[in-house]
Amino acid sequence: MTVNPIRLRLIGIYLSMALIGAWVLAPLLLVTFATFTPPPELYRWPKPFLPSRFSTETLAFFLTTEGVLHSTVTSLLVGVLTIVLAMAIGAPAGYAMARFSFWGKEGFRLAILVTRMFPVAILAIPLAVSFIRIGLYDTPLGVAIAHTALALPIVILITTSVFLGVPRDLEEAAITLGCSRFQAFLKVVLPLALPGLAAAGMFTFVLSWNEVFAATILTVQNRTLPALVVYLLGLSPLNFRFAGGFFMVLPALVVMFVIRKYLTHLWGITIR
Repeated sequence: MTVNPIRLRLIGIYLSMALIGAWVLAPLLLVTFATFTPPPELYRWPKPFLPSRFSTETLAFFLTTEGVLHSTVTSLLVGVLTIVLAMAIGAPAGYAMARFSFWGKEGFRLAILVTRMFPVAILAIPLAVSFIRIGLYDTPLGVAIAHTALALPIVILITTSVFLGVPRDLEEAAITLGCSRFQAFLKVVLPLALPGLAAAGMFTFVLSWNEVFAATILTVQNRTLPALVVYLLGLSPLNFRFAGGFFMVLPALVVMFVIRKYLTHLWGITIR
């Protein structure tokens, strides 16, 4: 009996996808079950895999902890500011990369990737000192600027792919019919690229929401939620840690669920 190589390859692909999915989902499921497990049952040994009853006591304990709601609002504000700054800088850069040929274009593309090679830790002290001098230390805007610097390489590469997916002929036709380049961009290119740009913005929000290191070194009183949770981990009981992990992951999961149908737009596939 001969085995079809194509079928064997498909089985291997699906099996690999299932293993990767299980590797990613298993910790999320365990954290979710632990979050809604009654605290006494959480410390019992042997601990049951599924809680005997659904309880929001642990999550309520986390949400009512001093500083959590303030940090959540700060994280949301920082995320919105990061989206605005990253898209305001990254979208024009991506458009220029997609539409124009200029000297050093390939070097610029490489430089964008190289910026992701430097760890943020080596910039911690000079970054904090600079922000203190200019008055941005311990402010949402200061953290948003740091997050924008981290997100810009991804935003530029994604928006470049998105704009490459918009046919140049449509833009040139609008220009020949009397539109300026800016008007052609607003009336032709932007509507077609908007789903991809929106998805890139949501990815930027997820990056900002989950970022810990820059938010920790640049804030003291106005900590973001990840920075606060990391600060309280060593002082908190086990149920607080599970609730914190669940509450931090939840917005990212919601965003990914919302943008799942726009993922192909990120690479300029569906708008050609």
